[in-house]
Formats: sequence, structure tokens, C-alpha cells
Amino acid sequence: MDFHPVVVKPHPTSSKHSPESRYWRQFKHPVFVKEYAPVTSVHFSPCKPHRFAVTAATRIQIYAPRTQKVTKTISRFKDVARSGSIRADGKLVVAGDDSGLVQVFDINSRAILRTLDSHKQPVHVAKFSALTPTQVLSCSDDTTAKIWDVPSQTAISTFTDHTDYVRSGQVSTSNPNLVLTGSYDSTVRLFDARSGHCEMVMGGTSGGGDAPVEQVLMFPSGTVAITSAGPILRVWDIVAGGRCTRALSNHQKTVTALAFDGNASRLLTGGLDQMVKVYDVSTYKVVHTMRYPAPILCLAISPDETHIAAGMSDGTLSVRRRQPKASETAGDPAFSAAALRSGAFESFLGASFPTLGQGSVRQKTKSKAVGDIDEFRVESRRAKRLRDYDRLLKSFKYSAALDSVLRKQVPPTTTFSLIQELIHRDGLRIALAGRDDVLLEPVLRLLVKYVTDPRFGEMVCDVAGIVIEMYTPVLGQSPLIDSLFLRLRKKVSAELRFQKELVKTKGALDMVLATAASLAG
Repeated sequence: MDFHPVVVKPHPTSSKHSPESRYWRQFKHPVFVKEYAPVTSVHFSPCKPHRFAVTAATRIQIYAPRTQKVTKTISRFKDVARSGSIRADGKLVVAGDDSGLVQVFDINSRAILRTLDSHKQPVHVAKFSALTPTQVLSCSDDTTAKIWDVPSQTAISTFTDHTDYVRSGQVSTSNPNLVLTGSYDSTVRLFDARSGHCEMVMGGTSGGGDAPVEQVLMFPSGTVAITSAGPILRVWDIVAGGRCTRALSNHQKTVTALAFDGNASRLLTGGLDQMVKVYDVSTYKVVHTMRYPAPILCLAISPDETHIAAGMSDGTLSVRRRQPKASETAGDPAFSAAALRSGAFESFLGASFPTLGQGSVRQKTKSKAVGDIDEFRVESRRAKRLRDYDRLLKSFKYSAALDSVLRKQVPPTTTFSLIQELIHRDGLRIALAGRDDVLLEPVLRLLVKYVTDPRFGEMVCDVAGIVIEMYTPVLGQSPLIDSLFLRLRKKVSAELRFQKELVKTKGALDMVLATAASLAG
């Protein structure tokens, strides 16, 4: 009969981190880049390799996500640049500036392709339409928002219903004719680009408060919108006529940035309180919080959910990276001949190059065994290597097996699993017998350390009873052993007092709750 190794049973741990929190904690090792001025915009390219544009002062810098190094710098602005956004195909970038210009650049050559100069005040929003890549949305401090046709450099629609700065806007990703804008006049408006008319007003007198609207964000479905005004987030049901369904207040200061994760199941918000909060959009509860060293002005997460970039008011750009699992990178289209031909070489930095051949990427395949179909292959299995304590148990060296798991680097779950195995074998007394003060010390230290641990307390009491029974006749011969027995006694007494206080507190709470229930009835 084969020897069965000790089964180490997992014990529930009192971890303060939920699975959701553990996931977001994978975004670590932040890289901090110091810019010359506050970072006002961060935008990830929707296509691989998800380069991101960072707007600060009078320039836009294009970063490679793997290396966090600048690959392109566009500095052809006469005034402060705003809202650098990359088109869905990753080839063009658009940005506004404080002189009122909107410019479209070739991301590789950095040449100015189009200049749109109808605005009279700073342009804080310039974005490509997701469904109509030849159109650009711009929002300006001149209280107007415009939809531009890039090839002809003309404004298709101009929206003039706002009465104050228009600092946020978005073209719907489900309908290219719907435009959502937020203004410092405390209103959020939904426009139809075909008619140029405002179809819906949210906020202001309709229950949205009187704080300036900093950011707007529309769900991919186009049926729900999220806005931030001051420290308050509001959720608007567009299908129900712009009704506010939720108001959330988890930030202490103004919320300045909104962003969805890859599949829009989580909402990330950044504020001037230096906090980034992650919401589960099914419940709108905060599932994780990240702290930053300065007030946050902009925030973005890469479409593949491997990078979080945040721009701050002191000019710091923070990039946190998560190492994707093998299952997430399998079949990654970045590792393709098309990606190589498009010049996306930085996506391969730090990784091994695939094998190229005849214009396509050849993937190494595992070779199959060749032989006659009637042949039998005798599989050789390597014997599983036993751990030290299993090897000693197999040789019935119970005392040595116990000693091997009393070392500092052995987790307590393994130690107590072996003790349980010794109990099943009726070998615990054999393992504990005949010990001098040197060999008895680690046993007593283990008992003292875990006697109040709810995972092992019951077993510790059983072992302590055996140790006390076996070694009471020799007490007083070693000061170290005597002191450990006293510590064990004091710890047990303190735990008993604590449990009594808990019982008293529970009884008092039961009385208070019962009284409250009777009064409510």
C-alpha cells in the first residue's frame, strides 16, 4: 500500500481584503513621471498596443505602456494644450488649447493635418467620435459645443444651449448622433447632432444641485449617464427622460475624473481629495480605494486592464501596472504580423519576439509522437517526492517529524495538520515524550503563540493538557520552561476574561435591541 502524505487543511483566514480589493491591489509598482505643469488629460489608445497620450503644459506626449517611456512628443501649441485623445485606429490624435484652436495630428509624423479654429475661448474637450472616426467633438469655454467634419474642416453642428463654460462632453458609443455635455451652468444636456437641438436637460432645476458639472460619462449602451458635480456623483436614466436614479457621495472634495474599466462593469473616480475609488456599477458600492500623493485631475485605465494612469495637479503622472495572467495574454493580437507592420514595436519591448516567416507569425507547436498505431507506449511516472515530515512519518520517527514542523518558516496550518495526523496515529505522546528543555521549548512557544487563535485553539488546549500532564513532575528544573508555562497560563487567563466581557456585552446589546424592537412595535 502506498504511503499517503499528510493533508494540510486550509483554514479560513480573517483577511481584510475582498477578492475585488485583491484584484485592484495587483496594480502596483507605480511609476511617477514629473511633468512641467499639471497633467490635465490622459487617454489610452483603443487599439493595441494601447499607447497613451498625456497632455500637460503646451505639449502632448505619447507613452509606450510596457516601458512607460515617451515615444512621441507633440509640442506644436501656442498656448496650454487640453484633452489629447487618440483615435480608435491609433493613427491620429486631436487636442484643443487655451487659444480656442482644435488641431488634428498624425501620431507618427506629428504633422498638423487639420486646424479647426471656430471657438473663441479655451477648448477643454476634443474627442473623436467612436462610431464616426472622421468627426470630432469639441467643448469650449465660449459656452458652445461643436461636431466637426475633419476632412472638410467644417462644423456640422453647433450646440448653444449652455450658458456657462462647457468643460466635459462625450459622443455616445452606441449612437453617433447623440452628444452628452456637462457645463458650469450646473446642467447636463443631451443633444441630437442631426437637428442640433437639446433633447434632454439633466441637473439644475431638475434636481441636480447648483454645483458646476466637472465630468460626464455615458455607458456603452447609451441608456445611462454618470456625472460629477462637486463631490457628488449622479446616475441618470436617459431612457426614463433624464431621471436621477442615484446620488453618491464618497469623495470629500470635487470629483474631477471618471473612467470605466474594459467591460464597463467597474467605475473609477478620481478627485481633489487625492483618492481614486472603484465602484461596482451593479450596486454602486465602493469596492476599492487607492490613495495618491496629490489632487487628481485626470484618470484612465487601459482597455486590457493592465495599466491605470492618473495625472495630478502638481505635474505628477502616476502609472500603475498589473501583470496579466497567461490566460489573458493567450491569443493576444499584439503578437501578430499586422502589429509588427504597423510599427508597434514598443509592444514587444521586454518580451520575446515571435518567430517570423513568410509574412506570418509561426507559433511553436508541440511535436506529436510518431509510431505504429499498434504500438504500446509504457509511461514512466516519477515517484512523488515526499516532504521531510512525511518521510519521517513513513519511518515512524514521530518525534523528529514533530521537530521538523516546529521551525519558524513552517506555516501553522502545516504544523497543526501534522499534529492532527499524530493524534490519529496515537503517536502524539510518543512524539512529546523524553524531551529536555531544549526540545520542549519550541513546543511550548507554539502553544503560547496560538492558544488564542480561533483556528487552532481547541487543538492547542488538547496538546497543552498532554504536555502539562507529562512534564509536571519536572517543573522547577529549568527557568526557561517555567517561564513559558507561566506565559501560557497568563494568556489563557486573559482570554477567559476577554470572553466573559464579550458575553456581558452581547447580553447588554440583546437587551437594547429587544427594547428597541418592542418600542418600534
